[in-house]
Amino acid sequence: MLLPSKAIAADQALISVGAQVLLQLDRPGTVSAVWTRLLEWREQRNIRSSLPFWWFALSLDTLFAIGAVELHNGELTRTRRAA
Repeated sequence: MLLPSKAIAADQALISVGAQVLLQLDRPGTVSAVWTRLLEWREQRNIRSSLPFWWFALSLDTLFAIGAVELHNGELTRTRRAA
């Protein structure tokens, strides 16, 4: 589920979808705006595998769990960490 396997394609693994979500967070956005950006991004790259909203939501859960994203004033943002 988190990583690609025989049953889960590389572009559908939660770690891959999470990385794709992070690419959409070059600017903050609502969950629905990020969802729309992600679908457009995948379409532009001819990624044809289906991505249901609930799988996108699981990828957000994963990103929250590892501290990669935050929710501020209703918008998702990447977590900023000092180096």
